[in-house]
Amino acid sequence: MIKEFNQPLGGNAMARAGGPATMMRLPVQKNVSGLDACFVGPLPLDIGSSNRVGSRDAPRQIRAESSMIRPYNMGTGAAPFDSIQVAGIGDVAVTTFNLTKNIDIIERFFDDILGHDCIPLTPGGDHTVTLPILRAMATKLGPVGLVHVDAHTDINDEMFSEKIAHGTVFRRAVEEELIDSSREVQIGVRGSGYAADDFDWGVKSGVPGGAGRAVLAQIPDADDGGGAAG
Repeated sequence: MIKEFNQPLGGNAMARAGGPATMMRLPVQKNVSGLDACFVGPLPLDIGSSNRVGSRDAPRQIRAESSMIRPYNMGTGAAPFDSIQVAGIGDVAVTTFNLTKNIDIIERFFDDILGHDCIPLTPGGDHTVTLPILRAMATKLGPVGLVHVDAHTDINDEMFSEKIAHGTVFRRAVEEELIDSSREVQIGVRGSGYAADDFDWGVKSGVPGGAGRAVLAQIPDADDGGGAAG
């Protein structure tokens, strides 16, 4: 029997402005049963951000813009929806008032996804959402590699005396051995810093590169620091 895979709703079947408000207008199901990968989200969280809040609204906008994406890459030949089963699984019910509680909520949500050997694809809110996802992945897989695309390293020790915030995520991840720093690559780092030694801790922890399982964490301000600062 030939397996039928979910396909994004095409622009010739339904105008881009219509159809379901899901990632790439894919179907949504209540759990990860039968899925190879799933779109999780949004993760409408921005209370871990020290400035320019509003990224809680970003995932919904990402889903809207994703209606413009076609399923075939003409440059690489990639056609993921012809070989893996993908669907959305809805939103994570975070609270808008308690960051610590949200970290636990998100981690438990991803524990369940990974427990079913499904790969999560997650448009986030602020950078803080990466920490509980990495915790869940490390529980399942051990320390993972990381490709981090960002204008900032996010390795501050504290922000406003808080150990968990959008700018401390990857320092916590290294300290908790969630990621293997020898397989961590940070791309797009630039701009100003708080002090002359801002990057020293990262350099000392070592981030050359390597092979193995890896997680991609892409932060919008790596692409457009003016229009998508974070």
